[in-house]
Amino acid sequence: MKNSVFHAIGIVAKPNVERVGETLQALYRHLQGRGFTVYPDPASREILGLTTAFSPEDIGRHSDVVIAVGGDGTLLNAARAVAEFDTPVIGINLGRVGFLVDISPDQALAKLDEILSGRYLTEERLMLQARILRQGRIIHEEVAVNEVVVHRWITPSMIEIITRINGRFLNSQRADGLIVSTPTGSTAYALSGGGPILHPTLDAIELVPINPHTLTNRPIVIAGDSEVEIAFGSAKEIRAEVTCDTVSIPEVLIDDHIVIRKADKPFRLLHPVDYDFFEILRVKLHWSNC
Repeated sequence: MKNSVFHAIGIVAKPNVERVGETLQALYRHLQGRGFTVYPDPASREILGLTTAFSPEDIGRHSDVVIAVGGDGTLLNAARAVAEFDTPVIGINLGRVGFLVDISPDQALAKLDEILSGRYLTEERLMLQARILRQGRIIHEEVAVNEVVVHRWITPSMIEIITRINGRFLNSQRADGLIVSTPTGSTAYALSGGGPILHPTLDAIELVPINPHTLTNRPIVIAGDSEVEIAFGSAKEIRAEVTCDTVSIPEVLIDDHIVIRKADKPFRLLHPVDYDFFEILRVKLHWSNC
């Protein structure tokens, strides 16, 4: 962490969600009352009626911690922006599922006081870096907290995906696409695709096919320091799309290669001391409480 004591707090918010106005107003007044310097993003500025706002990158550069107010997507965007500055993130949940944003609005001020006073749990979670190579040249580069997804785009047909791990051939499969997920993302799109749930602190990468033509094609978990290379095997001139969390990279051509590996830096997530990942699974997935 940048400092042993927090001084500057960044706020990143999702507009137009229920309770965002009242939550932000209470949060902003509380932080100012405790003497913190607050760096709001443009959405927070508009909701709070302030005159100054900061980009997520500037917030990461100047803040000791960032509070994401919204859903998991809000925290994903914040984490991608601030990870390079080693700035941790706290999530207040105004969304629906909330695997990442684990503090409810009703408990927000009390839980934040605990964290900002130094009583918290911290997790380092790996991120993925995806590069699109065309004729050996990098044409696009992006990072992802949850997953990198390669899927068919503007075509009714399946695509043939050739996957190599650390240069070794894994398989060739016809499918609608392939999800390459972090442990954090194992409770997101990968879970919908039938992939296993991984503990978020594992150093691992998960590969989950999307609607594979051959039912024996199953998800696989590999070491976190592996390099995943994806190419296309069809002779037809089709296009694919790559998405990194919420960021789309369209117009991936049939001769392109997608190289995915662990990003240089993880993102850091702060939790209240009573945080329990397994309890979140039970609640969010409606498992038995027995």
